Formats: sequence, structure tokens, C-alpha cells
Amino acid sequence: MKGLSEAQIAALFGRSVENVVVRDHLVTRLKEGKKLRIKIGMDPTAPDLHLGHAVALRLLRRFQDAGHTVVFIIGDATALIGDPSGKSKTRPQLDAKEIDRNAKTYFAQVGKILDVKKAEVRYNSEWLGKLKFADVIRLAAKFTVARILERDDFAKRYKSGIDISAHELLYPMMQAYDSVAIKADVEVGGTDQTFNMLAGRELQKKMDMSEQDVLTVPLLVGIDGVNKMSKSLGNYVGLSEKPEDMYGKVMSIPDALIPSWFMLATELTDAEIAEAARVDNPRDRKMRLAREIVVLYHGAKAAEKAEATFVSVFQKRETPADVVEMRAKNNQSLVDLLIVAKLAASKSEARRLVEQNGVKLDGAVAADPTAVITLPKSGVLLQKGKRHFVRVIPS
Repeated sequence: MKGLSEAQIAALFGRSVENVVVRDHLVTRLKEGKKLRIKIGMDPTAPDLHLGHAVALRLLRRFQDAGHTVVFIIGDATALIGDPSGKSKTRPQLDAKEIDRNAKTYFAQVGKILDVKKAEVRYNSEWLGKLKFADVIRLAAKFTVARILERDDFAKRYKSGIDISAHELLYPMMQAYDSVAIKADVEVGGTDQTFNMLAGRELQKKMDMSEQDVLTVPLLVGIDGVNKMSKSLGNYVGLSEKPEDMYGKVMSIPDALIPSWFMLATELTDAEIAEAARVDNPRDRKMRLAREIVVLYHGAKAAEKAEATFVSVFQKRETPADVVEMRAKNNQSLVDLLIVAKLAASKSEARRLVEQNGVKLDGAVAADPTAVITLPKSGVLLQKGKRHFVRVIPS
């Protein structure tokens, strides 16, 4: 491989690299033209990858385009524990079937950014599932409890008297062993993954291997404007969401997030971002942001359509043209109708939506969750919140 110049390395890192361990070592290898194995791992704890994941994935795509090998690890074994990073309590454990269902959705989503044909996609159950109990003991002997308890999340829980389950202590060991198993040269992850990734360096050293360099990327704040984007918190924009939903969610973010989202969630140049920042109206800046994000994952035509839908529905208060139609039995309660229309998952959720004035019936706010709805031949238009419409017609 041809070595890279300082300018090319800066372009490779882009805006998405917050810290490098060890920078001089990695830069030297890139200048020498070494072909590197770049590792990233994601646990299939939920079916959706989101814009927060995309920050790291787009960095990996640049490494891929420069000729390096990206090793994408689907953490089907580590997901049995669930990464405790940043968590104030023990994660609920998932069963193997749920993990497998979620993992199967990852390929198409990752393919929106990475060249999957050139990537090495692995499940960490390939090696972790083969470890016998004696092997786990030998692995655990290479770590100390004191070192693991230095993790910020564990330290806070320990000081607060919040339980730390013994199996959670295994997680950083398992992630570290992933680096050993695939002979990682570099690991990429969010800043909240720093401890786990450094543990990989330490384990490689103790096993007489070359230590991986570590690249951390900033954490994208979710649409709530408070917490990092997270599947478990539900404050995310999924990579596989419909263009209209993706556009609408971006338009819902607090204005304070616009600059960081332009930096981390788009491929605009610094000059283009500066130009967008000069627009006076925050709504117009946000529309540019939403458009650019939808273009990345669905293309320009889908972005234009999503923007037109947003303008007609939310600015002109019009009903979208492509409303989903569903059939239902006549004379059901509003609560039951919301469930049939898949606008609520349960009766309690449906009642709560109505009581919070979150449901409209033919454009009027519905006040009584127990009201019996008579369906005319043309049906009725049910609306949940600002973005979800279903026309229910009699079966």
C-alpha cells in the first residue's frame, strides 16, 4: 500500500476522531503504508442502527477506501450481557433468539455506509462460544477487579451502593478478547468505549501481541437534546427509517444541536457547514440538515419528497397523500381502533395518548378514549402526534 501524507491522514480522520491512542504509532504506520485491520464491534441489543453508530461507520468507510480491512464484529455473545458502559444499572439480559433476530437486520443497515463485500463480518460467538470454563478463568486472571472498578460507570454505581452483577465484570474482558481473536491493529468506538478498547490493548500486550491503537469518536446527542443517542433510550434516528420519519425526527431536535449534528451526521465540508450556519432562521438551517442526512441514506429524490411531505403536513397542516389504509370492524372503541391501526401497542398506551391530547380523529383532537367510533364507507383519519396517519375503513 502507498503511504499517506499528513494532509491525507488529517482527511482520513476528519471531524469524527476525538482522541487517538497512540497517535504517533498509528500515524507512522499509515505513513509507511501498512495495511491495517480496523475493528469495530456492535451488540445487536435492538434491531436498529442509528446516526450515532454512523459517526464511527463513516470513519471506517474512509479507512476502507484507503485500502485497509474493516472487521465488523456483531456481538452476539457480548449481547448476552449487554455493554454496561454509561449505564447506571444492570441491563436486562436478552435471549439468544432475540439477539439473532436483531443481528440479521444489521447487514443491510451497515451496507448503507460500509462496502460489506470488502469488510470482514464476524460474530464473536465464533471464539467466545468455544471458551471452556477453565479458559474463562485464565482470561479473568489477566485482569484485576480494582482496574475494572476504575470504569466511570462502575465506580459511580459502587460508591452509590447500586448493585454491579458479577457477569457485568466479564464484558470488558470479552470485548478485549475480540481484539485478540481477530488480531486487531486499530479499534474504533465512541468515547464511552475508551475503557473497553484500552482493555483490548492491555490483553494483547499480556498475550505477547502487538497492541492495537484506539480511535475514539464523539457521541452524538439524541433527539431529546440531553442524552447520547441510544437504542435503549429511544432518542435515536434509525438508519433504516423511512425518509419522511428520518426527516421529521431531525426537524424535532433542539436548535442547540444543529451545529454538532452538521459536524457529525453529514458529509458537508467545513465551508458548506459554515455557509449553512449563516442562515438566520434556525428552522431553515434545520431543514438543510434534515435534507442532507436523508440524502446520505436514501438519496436526493427521497430527500426532496420527505421535505415536501414535511412542509405540507407540518407547515401547511395538510394531510399526506400516501396515508396507509387499514380495515377494521365497525363500532369499536377509540382505544381498540388505535391498536388495530398499530398506532398504540396496548390499551394503556392508547388511553395515555388520548388523555395527553395526542390523537386526532378526522383532524379534531379526540378527548374520550372509550368513545365508540362508527366508520363511514370512506373511513376515518386517525392521527397520532405530528407524523403518524392511518385511514381506517370498515371491513
